[in-house]
Amino acid sequence: MKSIVRLTALKISNIKNVRTGQIVMPNTCQKQQSYQNAEVLGLYGQNGSGKTAVIDALYYLQKAMTGSTLEEEIADYMDAGSDQAEIAADFHIFTETVVYETSYKIVLLRSGRGVNIARETLSCAVNEGDSRSNKTVFMDYQRSNRETVFAPKKRLDEIVGANAENKTDLIVARKIAEKSNCSYIFGESSREIFCRNYENPFRHYSEVIDALFQFALKDLFVIRNTHSGVISANFLLPMAFKIEQNEIGMKGDFAVPLTGPVILSEERKKILDIIVEQVNMVLYTIIPGMKIDVHNYGMQLTDAGEDGYRVELISVREGMPPIPIRMESEGIIKIISVLNVLIQAFGHPSICLAIDELDAGIFEYMLGELLDIFRKSAKGQLIFTSHNLRALEMLDKDSIMFSTVNPDRRYIRMKNVKASNNLRDTYLRGITLGGQDEVIYEETDSLRIARAFRKAGRTIQHE
Repeated sequence: MKSIVRLTALKISNIKNVRTGQIVMPNTCQKQQSYQNAEVLGLYGQNGSGKTAVIDALYYLQKAMTGSTLEEEIADYMDAGSDQAEIAADFHIFTETVVYETSYKIVLLRSGRGVNIARETLSCAVNEGDSRSNKTVFMDYQRSNRETVFAPKKRLDEIVGANAENKTDLIVARKIAEKSNCSYIFGESSREIFCRNYENPFRHYSEVIDALFQFALKDLFVIRNTHSGVISANFLLPMAFKIEQNEIGMKGDFAVPLTGPVILSEERKKILDIIVEQVNMVLYTIIPGMKIDVHNYGMQLTDAGEDGYRVELISVREGMPPIPIRMESEGIIKIISVLNVLIQAFGHPSICLAIDELDAGIFEYMLGELLDIFRKSAKGQLIFTSHNLRALEMLDKDSIMFSTVNPDRRYIRMKNVKASNNLRDTYLRGITLGGQDEVIYEETDSLRIARAFRKAGRTIQHE
């Protein structure tokens, strides 16, 4: 079987306005080591309380775990009062005979206008049969330590023992990673060495590194606010997608202009046709009687001088003439943009989908129904932020975490919630009356707000 990777927890430090915060997935909260069920985790809280920081941290974690270069812009996401930030993720990796409990931590250090990877650690416990090994660090890379390629020496010796040339290759790979500002553990040059077939104890760790890389590359989807931003601007429709056909897998964002037709190569048109076909299987049930289609205006040369097709996405409803997709509401376009990956997460236990502001433009009753169906029937993981409280009536208490006003403990679950309680009412009561471990709402004074508006209004009148 292909290994199945599940995120179990994420801890972040000094990212945006979060000094310390940890989210824990429902199965882990319930002490279940399983991939047989869907896991939904919603993040709720007032504006500016650190919800989006989780989605941004997952985005940069994915960058690191795919061996991509970390852009200078990540420095803007670090706490302005600190030169160091950390992202630590825990995973369960399920294979046919072994379950690995794995933790990956990356330490970022401000450097000039950008950021360097100062340290990376991977630790692992091996569950095989009825035995479980202790969780130990099997790879510790420190940029400042020039004396050794990585620690512990025991693991380095296992790699070098398999082939003496590996040591030179690992030193070269380290220099390449540092120059490219990418992960040393997951960088292409070093990963190629780590993921070979080893006959010694390193075989377990080789399997872990490969599984985490494949998960980040193929199964982790992070949809940030920028995704919704281009939709709101009526500029692009970025369709997040994953396709598995003829043993060839593809994933990414298929960006379709909303301003008019686009010229696509034959290969890209085939991909778009497949995405549209998959989306239509579900779309007509969410928005009754509606489907989308690829309208083909005919052959036209691409900018590269190759044969292409001039196409446009259109909306087709029963009994109505087709219209360009840009004429539909922002909410419908938002649903279409994430529907393919929602379908993937519904059907595959290894898919983890993180969406910022899932509720943007979506009718609240529909949002609740989608979340309820996902929780009951899906196989993958869904992490989302939202302001719409309908989800609190549809999900159980382990599927919701709330941001607090304490930057040193940003995320908590509600305590003293009985199965019969309405979580929405409990949350609103917690805002007004307190009673939780942390303050979950920084109080606003309606009289002061009204006075401030009156004062500002008078100032405008005088100008």
